Amino acid sequence: MALSDKDRIFTNLYGVEPWNLQAARRRGNWDGTAGIIGKGRDWIIEEMKASGLRGRGGAGFPTGMKWSFMPKTSDGRPSYLVINSDESEPGTCKDRDILRHDPHTLIEGALIASFAMNAHACYIYVRGEYYNEAAVLQAAIDEAYEAGLLGANAAGSGWDFDLYVHRGAGAYICGEETALIESLEGKKGMPRLKPPFPAAVGLYGCPTTVNNVETIAVVPTILRRGGAWFAGFGRPKNSGTKIFCIQGHVNKPCNVEEEMSIPMRELIERHAGGVRGGWDNLLCVIPGGSSTPLLPKSVCDDVLMDFDALREHKSGLGTAGVIVMDKSTDVIKAIARLAQFYKHESCGQCTPCREGMGWQKRMMDRMVEGRAEIEEIDLLESITRRIEGHTICALADGGVWPVQGLIRHFRPLMEERIAQYKQRHGDPEKTLPMAAE
Repeated sequence: MALSDKDRIFTNLYGVEPWNLQAARRRGNWDGTAGIIGKGRDWIIEEMKASGLRGRGGAGFPTGMKWSFMPKTSDGRPSYLVINSDESEPGTCKDRDILRHDPHTLIEGALIASFAMNAHACYIYVRGEYYNEAAVLQAAIDEAYEAGLLGANAAGSGWDFDLYVHRGAGAYICGEETALIESLEGKKGMPRLKPPFPAAVGLYGCPTTVNNVETIAVVPTILRRGGAWFAGFGRPKNSGTKIFCIQGHVNKPCNVEEEMSIPMRELIERHAGGVRGGWDNLLCVIPGGSSTPLLPKSVCDDVLMDFDALREHKSGLGTAGVIVMDKSTDVIKAIARLAQFYKHESCGQCTPCREGMGWQKRMMDRMVEGRAEIEEIDLLESITRRIEGHTICALADGGVWPVQGLIRHFRPLMEERIAQYKQRHGDPEKTLPMAAE
């Protein structure tokens, strides 16, 4: 069954109504906010745990548990909430629509979440390219200040709270939470070793939690309707609603809020008009943004769209950026393009990523042409395994997973491409100049 309209959290995802405070209040935002805060931090965190909400930025860590890591009592340092809107993952554009069409869901969520973590200030780090979205968000924040919903005694709750927008400069790596914190502090955005984790030593050396835009924006509705309501959608440990970004070779690309654990085929056919040329024309799908391994049609026929089901097939829900490719796609070339992206976006701090992403990109460029030996497919996979899990942050893992997925599911196509190249050009070893023999 599809999610019914009465259960949608993002009721203005498509911008049919204005984004402003007056329209947001008509949609139910800022309703009883002070009453929610009045129930106390422990109640809020327990409800978030009961909801089963897992981070919507890609990692899927339980939100209530993450909040509970923040210090219960102050040691003299302030606490901070940082909201990650550095949405730079290819295939992902859900936070963009929240910022430009439904910003008050995020602003109200920031107030409640910050109170739950004893934070009087919150920073929203917005991707540099999101100029218009940042302008709308700032205008919505200004409205909220003017209405007394932010600032001293925010929303009549007795809690003083300030909210700031900080624009990034266009670096994918700043989506990683410690790199984001470094950037916020005015330094070059480069990940740092954990531990210490941000909850102990984060922004300005103070306790900090970094959450995704969608994660924070769903908080007020969950607390108004109850954690059990949210947990009623999807499968256990994969509960709630989720914004899916469906694009590529579909008839109607769209962002849509749906129930977790919906079958991939139903999601694509119900909301995106199906695959171009029909479902049988499907080649593969990248289910969770560009850093998750692709899945061939045979898996896509039945797989559910949630964290655990996709992990069972060695992929992931990630940000739920669903990239659909039909049989017209040169899938080797598509994955090579992603390899180029991750090489470009590597910060260069860790040797396996700095050097390995270049190796991977150059090898993939040759695989596109078929200008390689079949044994090099195993070498390419070996290189990805030496990169994966050997760096400070997960950019390297996300950079090699697309290539691993390609080899896992389309190795025969890669071998065929190499054989075709040799048919056209001969064996490279036999075409060397005479002087080299």
